[in-house]
Amino acid sequence: MIIRKYLGLSLTILCFQFAFADDVKKPQIDPDGTIHVPSFQLPESAFLGAETRAALKFQRDVGASEGQEIAKRCPSFEGADMADMPAIRQCQADQFYTSSLYKKIRERYDVSIKPQTIGGVYTEIFTPTRGIKKENESKVLINVHGGGFTGGSRTVSHLESIPIASVGEIKVISIDYRMAPEYQFPAASEDVEKVYRELLKQYKPENIGLYGCSAGGMLTAQSVAWFLGKNLPLPAAIGMFCAGASNPWIGDSHHFGAAITGYSGSFDANLYFKGASLTNSLVFPIVSEDIMEKFPPSLLIAGTRDFVLGPIVKTHTELRRLGVEADLVVWEGLAHAFHFNAEIPESREAYNIIVDFFEEHLGQ
Repeated sequence: MIIRKYLGLSLTILCFQFAFADDVKKPQIDPDGTIHVPSFQLPESAFLGAETRAALKFQRDVGASEGQEIAKRCPSFEGADMADMPAIRQCQADQFYTSSLYKKIRERYDVSIKPQTIGGVYTEIFTPTRGIKKENESKVLINVHGGGFTGGSRTVSHLESIPIASVGEIKVISIDYRMAPEYQFPAASEDVEKVYRELLKQYKPENIGLYGCSAGGMLTAQSVAWFLGKNLPLPAAIGMFCAGASNPWIGDSHHFGAAITGYSGSFDANLYFKGASLTNSLVFPIVSEDIMEKFPPSLLIAGTRDFVLGPIVKTHTELRRLGVEADLVVWEGLAHAFHFNAEIPESREAYNIIVDFFEEHLGQ
């Protein structure tokens, strides 16, 4: 009886809203469910604090202009010869290190960064200057950076690795995997495997964590599927941030993101996946329940304005449905990869959650 009354009340409220909201231009809904949304303004979320608003304003005003200047100083990927790609990425990295965003994160988090070739793959080792805490000496985190499978090496990888190494007082190894346009799937998965195999000689799998954001979040999921196919033991826990085990170019958030940011990529347009199939479980593990149910404990994080929020939610839902331990944390009013900006308080909350998650699951 209580449930019936509640449902009745809910329907009454909905009917009331639709019937009396005459001052609002209503969306038009096609028979197939497609909604034509009227133009509207989207202000910053009222839930954001003053410090967050200030950090976002600085990012818009200063960060955006710096990014444009950096872009001007380096040749474009578009039309470049394959042989020139490494030099272009190095130019981007050199310029990136002069940005306010990078300088601020280096000032806030004191770590050493050393290059090391592992399994024939270039990596960078991030170690807190004050040292690795005793309980983490036998543990390691692997970062696979974002960047759309075309960039992000030695740039975005720093934003993902520096705060986690410092806050967690743990070693983080970031993999500079092969990317498009020079290479296509599964080049990145192969490189992660090479590094992982070498680390297994030094670390127990229960002492290894793997994480990444955006393309790195996808690659984290792909790596789990890849390891299973190679009969390798899985890491103790993984973090899929700003992406998941599903196609990131579909779902409600993809359309919302296109409206907010102007970004409207697609699977077919991504050069890294040229020739790959949407039904390949090594590309999108979510198409295989057998693979997904074997996933280790997983942490997923996003913002409500992330254009990959839908696939992230879908990944979390599927993992929970299949009995996998999975946590999802979503921050209101923040966009894709918001935690790259350490000046945002919510970013620092995210670092603590990531560190706590791996502390809970590594070494068990």
